[in-house]
Amino acid sequence: MSDYMFILESHLSPEQAAVLATVQNAAGEANLSLFLTGGAMRDMLGGFPIRDLDFTVEGPSIKFARDLAKKAHATVTAIDDHRKSAELLFPNGVSCGISMARQEKFGKPGAKPQVTPATIHEDLRGRDFTFNAIALSLNRASRGLMIDPTNGAADLERREIRAISNYSLYDDPVRLLRLVRFRARLGFTVDERTLQQFQNAREAGMENHIPPRALYTELREIALEPNPGDVLKALDDEKFARLFCPGLTGAKLNPAAFQKLAKAKAMIPFGAAFTADWYALTLNCLTQLLSPKEKAALIANTKMAKEEAAPWQKLEASAKKLETLLKSAKLHKASHVYDCLNKALGEQVLFLFLNSGQRIVQDRIRNHFTKYLPTAMEVSDAEVTQASGFEPGHAKFAKAREERIAAHLDGRIRKPAPPPEPEPAPATPGRGPIVRGSRFR
Repeated sequence: MSDYMFILESHLSPEQAAVLATVQNAAGEANLSLFLTGGAMRDMLGGFPIRDLDFTVEGPSIKFARDLAKKAHATVTAIDDHRKSAELLFPNGVSCGISMARQEKFGKPGAKPQVTPATIHEDLRGRDFTFNAIALSLNRASRGLMIDPTNGAADLERREIRAISNYSLYDDPVRLLRLVRFRARLGFTVDERTLQQFQNAREAGMENHIPPRALYTELREIALEPNPGDVLKALDDEKFARLFCPGLTGAKLNPAAFQKLAKAKAMIPFGAAFTADWYALTLNCLTQLLSPKEKAALIANTKMAKEEAAPWQKLEASAKKLETLLKSAKLHKASHVYDCLNKALGEQVLFLFLNSGQRIVQDRIRNHFTKYLPTAMEVSDAEVTQASGFEPGHAKFAKAREERIAAHLDGRIRKPAPPPEPEPAPATPGRGPIVRGSRFR
C-alpha cells in the first residue's frame, strides 16, 4: 500500500471507505480508469475532514454512474449531461460525484463550454485552482499513484490559493465566488498573480457574466460549508452576495441566526450518527429576513426549481409537528425524549432549537445533544450482546440496543463504581539511608 492510500484510508469514515471500495470494484469490472480527485484530495492532503468523494473516470461517466447506482442501490440525485457528471447518494448517507475526464473550451466568459473527452492529466490542467487539480489513481496497476501536474500539493503546504491559468477567472467567472469561499473556509492567502487576476476581473465586471444556474450551484456549495455564515460575510465584503438577490447584504444576511447555528453544530457529539439537510437549514436562515419580493428575486436569479426551493420554504411548517411532540407532558422520561429526537429529521431538530419560542423544546434538544446522545454512544455492541444474548446482525439486536440505551438514560443501569485504590505497600524495616560522600563513614 502506498503512503497516499494509507493517508486516504485514515481520513475516511467507515461509510466513506465502503463507498470507495464499491466504486473501485465497479470501475474495475467496467474496465474504466478511476481516480479520486477534486475536494477529496484537497481535504486529504490539507489535513481537513473529507466531506464528499469526487471521482473522475476516463470514459462514459454517466452510464457508469447509473449502472453503479443500480448495483449499489444508490440514488442518482443530479446529472449534468453537458459536463458528463452525476451525483450519487448511497444508502449509508455518503454522497459522491462521478465525472468524465474532460477538456473545456469557453467561447466567451460565462458561456457553456465545449466539452470533449480527455485524459486525467488534461482534465487536471483545465481546473480552477491548483489544490483542486490533484488526483489519486485507484487502478490496479497504479493504485496510490498521485498525479499533480500543477504542483497543487506544494500550494497546499504553503496554504496558498493559486489559479491554474491566467484566464481561469475569466473563462468561468463563478470561480471569483469560489475563490472567496475557499479563502474564507481555509484561511489561505491568495497567490500574488491570482490576486491581480481577481482584481482585474472585478474591474472588468466579470461577476455579471455568471450564469444563473452557476449561481445556484455555488449557493448550494455555500450552504454545505461548515460555517456558511463566515462565507456569506466574506462574499458580502466583496459585494458578491447581492448577485443572488439585490437585498441580500449587511443585516439581511442574518448573521445572528448563523452564529446560533454554529453553536448548535458545536453541541453535536463528534462521531454521532446525526444527519441533516444542511441546504434546507442554511437557506432557511439566509431567507428569514428577506421580503417575499426578495425571496422571489433569489429564486429567479438562480433559476431555482420548485423542488429545489421546497426544502427551505417548507421547513418551518414541517417542524411544527415535532414541536408539538416535544412540548408534550408524555415525554416524562429521558428515553422518551431521546427516542423522539433520534427518529426526527436533523434539520427539523436544529430549526426548532434555533427558532422555537418554547423553552421546554429548546431544553430538551440541548439535553439530547449534550447528555442523551453521548450516553447512547457509550453503549457498545459487546454490552448489548452480553445483556441480551443477541449478536450484531441478529434480527432482534437493534431492538435490544434501543432497550439497553433506554435503561441507561432512565437510570435503570448504574455505572460500576471504580475499583478501590490499592493499599500502599508497607515500608521495609531496615537501616536508614546511606549518605554517600559524607566525611562521617
